[in-house]
Amino acid sequence: MTSLTIATRVSDLALWQAYHIKDRVEAKYPEIKVQLNKIVSNGDKVLDKPLALIGGKGHFTKELEDEMLAGNAEMAVHSLKDVPTYIPDGLELASVTQRQDQSDVFLSHKYKSLEDLPKGAVVGTTSLRRRMQLLQLRPDLKVKDLRGNVNTRLRKLAEGQYDAIILAYIGLFRLDLLKDIPFTQKLSLDIMIPPMGQAALGIEIVKGDAKLLEIAEFLKDDATFICTQIERDFISSIGAGCSAPVACNAVKVGDEIIFRVMLGFPDGTNIMKERVVVSIDDAKGLGFDIAKKMISNGAIELLKNAEDIAFKEEMPQRL
Repeated sequence: MTSLTIATRVSDLALWQAYHIKDRVEAKYPEIKVQLNKIVSNGDKVLDKPLALIGGKGHFTKELEDEMLAGNAEMAVHSLKDVPTYIPDGLELASVTQRQDQSDVFLSHKYKSLEDLPKGAVVGTTSLRRRMQLLQLRPDLKVKDLRGNVNTRLRKLAEGQYDAIILAYIGLFRLDLLKDIPFTQKLSLDIMIPPMGQAALGIEIVKGDAKLLEIAEFLKDDATFICTQIERDFISSIGAGCSAPVACNAVKVGDEIIFRVMLGFPDGTNIMKERVVVSIDDAKGLGFDIAKKMISNGAIELLKNAEDIAFKEEMPQRL
């Protein structure tokens, strides 16, 4: 192999991620020239509707997968949180890179922290998961939809359209955007559980090429792969789509895995929550086990009801 084409979205963060992988591959394999196939995904085009109404986070990955299946790229770099648990025939999610800080972060030009927000303050987020957790903590807040790329969201905050917004910390860190925001508060994993795969990159490749698989293995972080597989097993088993408020995070601490899961209604009610600690040697199948436990306690019916109410017209500020 003398050349490698990586499919990527064209957002600033997606390009940072793709160039990061490009640099790593070229440093390890100087004989391979890496180029980017830059795709404007449907999820990046349609910014006036919630993701669940345009097909969910899979719209951030489908076009990239289509390019690989058409022979126009051999690899795609994704934010793992955007990758559905179903992978099309002919492709495989071969590798997950080392995960960095998984936290969500509170941002404001007016208030120092989530605790300092006054009653009725307007908080912006794209996520039903964040909405659920915010309103469980602070049912007095008003949660308002927030779409657009990172810079658009930060501009809306600066213009005063929101008292605060909540975003993933790692994207702001990678793009060096935290320095211009007066007040930031990193939220602990016990306060705001992340989504499946947050802060890790998923390396998807065309099946059947030994060199591609070798490159993917070079990029892989074993601990992150174990943790994110637990998360993906849970989501796959419980059948949670993007219109269901679900938080799901596994983290390795020493020789143990801490697995946190939360699901419920978007308004912060009807919450089901689990936090388990197991030895890493006993972690295989943990995602399936916790899903089975929650399903036996009524999680499937709860999620169905949550999805039914998530996008009703009487909830215009639904995310």
